[in-house]
Amino acid sequence: MASLRDIRRRIASVRSTQQITKAMKMVAAAKLRRAQERLWAARPYSYRMIQVLGSVCARVDRSLHPLLAEREPRRVGIVAVAGDRGLCGSFNTNILRRAHQEIAAHGERVIGVIAVGKKVRDHFAKQPIPVIGSYAGFFDELAFSHAVAIASLIKEKFLAEELDHVYVVYNEFKSAVQQRIVVEQLLPIQPALPEIEKHPVEYLFEPSPQAILDPLLDRYLNIRIWHILLESYAAEQGARMTAMDAATENAEEMIQNLILHYNKARQASITKELIEIVSGAEALKA
Repeated sequence: MASLRDIRRRIASVRSTQQITKAMKMVAAAKLRRAQERLWAARPYSYRMIQVLGSVCARVDRSLHPLLAEREPRRVGIVAVAGDRGLCGSFNTNILRRAHQEIAAHGERVIGVIAVGKKVRDHFAKQPIPVIGSYAGFFDELAFSHAVAIASLIKEKFLAEELDHVYVVYNEFKSAVQQRIVVEQLLPIQPALPEIEKHPVEYLFEPSPQAILDPLLDRYLNIRIWHILLESYAAEQGARMTAMDAATENAEEMIQNLILHYNKARQASITKELIEIVSGAEALKA
């Protein structure tokens, strides 16, 4: 049986850990609130951009632009988006598992992974599949320029025909306790075409459809990546807050069990001392 001193030391250790997990929960909650505000501000613009692109693409020949033209997927790239840190439950593990499932599904056609987040970068650095792009250490200071950099890389490799299809794996934020893994095709762009209109409107493009599509598709790709980064960051903070809340509760339960164990051990020690005193007194009388 552990001594009373050992039990007191364990209680102090668990309480110290509990203070850390409680502080991390509060920090994650504050970051989550800010991440939610940015995400909610970006969602309407992103969804409207999808509608505008779909409306325009429904009225032009998609083969006019290389970012829209379908290709045979002989060379596939996977963009995996996770976090820079751990202590967020299964958030990072789920992304890595799903990324491996996508790699297995596409087989030998996958020529590389674009890693977004330190956890993805460090994981695939130990894997046989090449890392053809790496972006990490920026989530705490997430800016639109990071999305532009990622979009520029995949666009460059796609236009150079180094990649024929590009897919992204990320966590979509649902709530602080719920995230959903999404696999989405980034390139070639698949616009959400609107329903057939009863009275279709004929569009006039000035100076030309190509001139309109070039900046629109660039903007769309940047906004789409930006939205994905915001979704992933909010989901990560929600997962971390939930994990630290559970860890804090588990620590409290452990402390209560240790206190009970300590009281039982102390009671047994006192009882033993009393028995020794009584036995000694009886021996003196005899």
